[in-house]
Amino acid sequence: MPIVVVGGHTRNIGKTSVVAGLIAALPDRRWTAIKITQFGHNVCSANGEPCDCETADHTIAISEERSRTSGTDTARYLAAGASHSFWVRTRQGQLAEAMPRLRTLIADAENVIVESNSILRFLRPDIFISVLDPSVADFKPSALRYLDRADAVVMPADTNGTAWVGVAPSLIAHAQKFTMTPENFCSTDLSAFVANCLREIEATSQLATRNS
Repeated sequence: MPIVVVGGHTRNIGKTSVVAGLIAALPDRRWTAIKITQFGHNVCSANGEPCDCETADHTIAISEERSRTSGTDTARYLAAGASHSFWVRTRQGQLAEAMPRLRTLIADAENVIVESNSILRFLRPDIFISVLDPSVADFKPSALRYLDRADAVVMPADTNGTAWVGVAPSLIAHAQKFTMTPENFCSTDLSAFVANCLREIEATSQLATRNS
């Protein structure tokens, strides 16, 4: 099953909008959409609320979204047309413990789209898209660590300079570039790029199967 990962260098820059846009643009893919959140200390992974517990049952939680109207990011995936939508929560640095269950979700899916940077530590997706906004200085270490893997980057149409420090432009020189606006985070060009990549992946897989 093809896997698309959408990451980004900080919060609130449009990652969820890009995911939802791709789901809506490619409905025939019957997406299983997954959002991964890693919480810091004193926050419960079960519900994201402040918590003093350190018990094993509060380090990982995976839930399936059932509502299209709850207002959550995972509900937005369903509203865009995803077949299934999951929210994975772990304590910071403990995503490895959730990977066995995550791999099962992925294995059962037709096509998978994941909103996360950290999952790149554990798998190499077929397509990795990084959402970037040069006007926002914050750059997560996990985003910088995997930036050179990006097949495509999505950035605001209008950018004047950059607020980033220590981020070399060469890290994304090889990636396909796409623009986003507040009205449209997933352009027609971006969805066409992803669709074409998926067709090539499937063609290669079918050829390998016939030759095996």
